Amino acid sequence: MTTYTVCPIPAGTLAALLTEDDAGVPAAGYLDPEGGAPLRCCLRRSAPGERIALVSYAPLRRWAAETGARPGAYDERGPVFVHTDGCPGRPGPELPFTNTHRVLRRYSAQGHILGGELVSEAFPAALAWAFSDPEVASVHVRAVEYGCFLYEVRRG
Repeated sequence: MTTYTVCPIPAGTLAALLTEDDAGVPAAGYLDPEGGAPLRCCLRRSAPGERIALVSYAPLRRWAAETGARPGAYDERGPVFVHTDGCPGRPGPELPFTNTHRVLRRYSAQGHILGGELVSEAFPAALAWAFSDPEVASVHVRAVEYGCFLYEVRRG
């Protein structure tokens, strides 16, 4: 059985993104009047009245800095919602944001795309299948509508 770890944006990275995001812009926080924004720091939806920000995030670039990978042209950045006034962390171990279609994008240890799959249910089985390939080091879960990064899943 393959084990994996769901990875929200780490606290240290969150602090750095609020100072200057991966596009070089400081975060502009605001009160979320309606709630429902998918927060990448704790992997839950925002509640009405929470203070959040939309920042630019380059997940492969951050991962490459940790691991020495060289994603090259696969290094991309995009918008993510995060807390601005401290994040309470993940509410539980379950796979988040699986209530609709998602794309699972598989990456090698070098940060190169190995493939992708549209998933509508059976997320644990899809992740097990992805990690059955020994070349897969990381899987990004992404929104279908805009292709936005939701979170990373790592082997082990």
